[in-house]
Amino acid sequence: MAENNLDMDRSESDDPGESDKRFAIPGAQALSKGLYLLGLIAEAPHPLRFGDLIRYSGMPKSTLHRMLQTLLDFRLIRLDENAQTYHLGLRLFEMAHKVWSEFDLRSAAEPELLRLREAVQETTRLGVLDGDDVLVIDQRDHIQGMRMANGVGSRLSAGASAIGKALLAYRPPEELQRFLASSTLKALTPNSILNPIELQRELDLIKARGYAVSVEESNLGVSAVAAPILDHRGQSIGAVCIVGPSFRLPSDRLHALGRDVIEAARRISGNVGETFMSISSAVSPSHAADREVDCAIPHSAFLGEAPYWLGNGQSLLWVDILAPAVHVSSAVTGDTRTTPLGELIGAVVPRRRGGYVAATQSGFRSLDLRSGEMAPLASPPGMSGHRFNDAKCDAAGRMWAGTLALDASPERGSLYRFGVDGSLREMESGFDICNGMGWSPDSKRFYLADSGRRTIYAYDFDLASGELSNRSVFVHFGPSDGMPDGLAIDAQGHLWCAMWDGWAIRRYAPDGTLERTIDLPVPRPTSCAFGGDDLKTLYITTARIRLSATQLAAAPLSGSVLSVRVDVAGAPVGEYGG
Repeated sequence: MAENNLDMDRSESDDPGESDKRFAIPGAQALSKGLYLLGLIAEAPHPLRFGDLIRYSGMPKSTLHRMLQTLLDFRLIRLDENAQTYHLGLRLFEMAHKVWSEFDLRSAAEPELLRLREAVQETTRLGVLDGDDVLVIDQRDHIQGMRMANGVGSRLSAGASAIGKALLAYRPPEELQRFLASSTLKALTPNSILNPIELQRELDLIKARGYAVSVEESNLGVSAVAAPILDHRGQSIGAVCIVGPSFRLPSDRLHALGRDVIEAARRISGNVGETFMSISSAVSPSHAADREVDCAIPHSAFLGEAPYWLGNGQSLLWVDILAPAVHVSSAVTGDTRTTPLGELIGAVVPRRRGGYVAATQSGFRSLDLRSGEMAPLASPPGMSGHRFNDAKCDAAGRMWAGTLALDASPERGSLYRFGVDGSLREMESGFDICNGMGWSPDSKRFYLADSGRRTIYAYDFDLASGELSNRSVFVHFGPSDGMPDGLAIDAQGHLWCAMWDGWAIRRYAPDGTLERTIDLPVPRPTSCAFGGDDLKTLYITTARIRLSATQLAAAPLSGSVLSVRVDVAGAPVGEYGG
């Protein structure tokens, strides 16, 4: 099994007399040790137990006990009594409020506005919300760019500008609802959004993407892309924006620049927003792509996902989550029929009695692929700020789907089971990004990936009752591996997993042993499914979201569906039986 690689000294000595250069500051050894422990707890990719802290810190048990108790007494850490794991304490949250109350946003942003202006050769802006408008508090015009008339001190429509939408998307829900209820949306151009429900959907999409675009919504001939600057609570305190003439900022370039404004916003806040807006800082392949990998379906999907083989039609069903649509692509010609949808969609599966069922932002819905019309079937309470992600059906026809927060903040995801009788039950909660899932061919084992925790879990599964038990870690991945995303199971019971930011598909034996790696020409494969007459073609959906223009140039197939012939058939995948 892959193991997490914490970049820490793992000395396990328990010798109280052993010296450690890390804590050798004269007169401050105890303070240094306490701060080091605080850093271990803060930076670990999963909660640490006492034994973990012994291994990673190399401290004697007695010293570690004293250090932890002191940190607990000062409320700098807290102990989860049930899991016996250590977490950051509320005192740090209180201190963070003081830091942000004194934060000089304009001074912090100035270097990034200048850097971004020179990098993209366009005007850059910094804005904050002021009532129902955006106040531009800094602007850096590019000498060769179009000089923007509304500069520092000017006001923009919050609902019709990229910078305003980026700010609104990351405000507290109650504040956003007040804005939508009280503000009058104005038709500044034919592209302005006038319906509050449509604007809410746009803001949800922005929160899932991490950036906002405006294509001539405030002014004809002017387009922009913006990202929020987040505080320690994940709320916007400002936004950084690139703005310019539409002929130089077409839609494709705006989305490619989304990553650039996210990076700039994160640097302005000292990377505080990293928790809420994950992007890879170094996306590069470690090996050349396998020559057997083909581009089966050329496309430019933002976040292609949930492939499902439709054997009768010799076609592949799949979705684009962030340009919400369902695609049916011919395996022979590569031609694609697209059904746009009005809300974020995680997955679609066929229904045994005909039609389809979708796991969407709001819940489980029946779907007519011809018209795009959907009707509600079941929805969990409290879905605001969340969306459904991957979904699959077990052999009994139940549909399973996981959720995550729109901003991917941790421990807010759940796993749901939608029964053939229409019942809906939350099976487990506390996931970071509840993602790929599948069953062993005999339906006795269930696999589930939590991308945020870089872990695939295995459960005992009872097909008759639909119950899960005995969760264990199947594989845990280190940062250099990428993150486990969607997965598929073959007829031999091996698991195939798409590795987001890993440039690969990996095959694991039932005991968790890595059996094979297929290197891909794209950094962000998202899921995979077996198809073809013999179920020996592996179809792989991919994403282009938050890849820079340079990275897209190096991986131009990002957003397409890839395929590779393998020497083992896939296990059958279920349909919804209700």
